[in-house]
Amino acid sequence: MANVDSDKTLRKIADAFKELAATVNSQTVDMEVAPFSRACSFVSPLFGCLGIAFKFAEMDYVAKVDDLAEASKSIVTLNAILDRDIEGNCVRKAGSHTRNLLRVKRGLDMVRVLFEQILATEGDSLRDPASKAYAQVFAPHHGWAIRKAVAAGMYALPTRAQLMKKLNEDEASARIQMQSYIAASSPVILYINKLFLSRELGIDW
Repeated sequence: MANVDSDKTLRKIADAFKELAATVNSQTVDMEVAPFSRACSFVSPLFGCLGIAFKFAEMDYVAKVDDLAEASKSIVTLNAILDRDIEGNCVRKAGSHTRNLLRVKRGLDMVRVLFEQILATEGDSLRDPASKAYAQVFAPHHGWAIRKAVAAGMYALPTRAQLMKKLNEDEASARIQMQSYIAASSPVILYINKLFLSRELGIDW
């Protein structure tokens, strides 16, 4: 078998976020940019597997994760990213690391909701889970044109079976890894929200 378990996309995502969650739950150290951006990079192929409906999300997400990975060479923690941008008065500026962090967080949240919906839904169609995840996380921040393009793309989503095949998973192993990601990503997403809210930056922009 060419792909051992540790090479599987879902396993990589789940394991990386378990490590981040352990950092958050320890409450003793700040989350560092390098392991965070590395964990986020494992999520990128998943957007690619969802086809044209999430093409915009994939391109946007990948670019912003790359930006954070580059930032990690000179900025150690997520806290420091926000503080540096506040100091430079560029928090909401297009291309700022803080803005990119918020967008990446949104991508992680979308995947979390998508997995929750997939686990709660019977049948082979992913249209309902993907539509609900998009509506909950991305749609409030998108204009009419993007929302319409995404709605059209939902008809080209892979089936559940096709997604499993692309991810080299069977249903049982995929469920375990999806549940692991849901559990591990929740405290990480909450942690990032708190970084913004504690500085009164808001998270809805």
